[in-house]
Amino acid sequence: MKRSTYKASGVDIHAGYEVVRRIRKHTESTFRPEVLGDIGSFGSFFALDASKYREPILVAGTDGVGTKLKVAFMMDKHDTIGIDVVAYCVNDIICQGAEPLFFLDYLAVGKTYPQKVEKIVAGIAEGCRQAGCALVGGETAEMPGFYPEDEYDLAGFTVGVVEKSSCLTGQAAKAGDVLLGLGSSGLQSSGFSLVRKVFFHDHDHKVTDHFDELGRTLGEELLEPTLIYVKPILNLIDSLEVAGVANISGGGLAENVPRSMPANLDAVIRKGSWPVHPIFDVLQKVGDVDEGEMYNTFNMGIGMVVMLKPELVDAAVGELSKFGIEAYVIGELVPGQGNVVFA
Repeated sequence: MKRSTYKASGVDIHAGYEVVRRIRKHTESTFRPEVLGDIGSFGSFFALDASKYREPILVAGTDGVGTKLKVAFMMDKHDTIGIDVVAYCVNDIICQGAEPLFFLDYLAVGKTYPQKVEKIVAGIAEGCRQAGCALVGGETAEMPGFYPEDEYDLAGFTVGVVEKSSCLTGQAAKAGDVLLGLGSSGLQSSGFSLVRKVFFHDHDHKVTDHFDELGRTLGEELLEPTLIYVKPILNLIDSLEVAGVANISGGGLAENVPRSMPANLDAVIRKGSWPVHPIFDVLQKVGDVDEGEMYNTFNMGIGMVVMLKPELVDAAVGELSKFGIEAYVIGELVPGQGNVVFA
């Protein structure tokens, strides 16, 4: 009788060893001085410099890429999806004013292809470099029979720190404050179940289809990485009095802006006060998607919203421009009941 082996069951531990060898240079390129040791241990050590803080508060966030991964599978392109998973974690915790310190990823695969895994991790490392945080570890789980051989899932986790006195709680904003919208890179990584339904299921488009409005193929547009706003937002918080920051991800402006303002205010947002990225117009037209559905699902061209006093707007726009971020006055806060009102 033939002996059973782990490899015969679909798990190749030697491929896993090769993955560790391949990704080491990518992870080490993200290390900060506070990182102790190397990858491969049971846990990761990070020495917080207590001399820099009087009352340090740790802020944690976790997220995944969602069904945008399906587009990566269709394109067989895996070198940017890691940027998205970092972005969706770090862009959340900077809304509390926290500086991301380190990041860990969880990658579950149907079969371990070391070259593909290396590309994924290289993207994660690039995202960490953009965010200024260290990729201190992670897990690659080979799960045959659970995932198809050519598919995977990707999630991440980050920890940041903020001085207690500087923590943004969402309660500092006041009526009369301006909503400053920071431009997004397009769809980023939210709403892709609807995106895939419209383009690939209802209308049988291919990722290789070229759209003149986009100036590139559909697949190239859909895989555009999420912008990482860490450095421009933290610089803004250090430079000016910022009352609140909201990350515009799933649920769009309507769901996310209220998370960073008091419940006794409304956010009045003026449509047409910023340029809507062409992908949203294409998506709405192709899918005959109701405008309300668009604004409640997608970021519509605004990746972050900053709340601050009107007299600080010009200075804020100038600071953001140093990082190549375009910003627009998209509305203001008024007395209300915690709602977003589109005008």
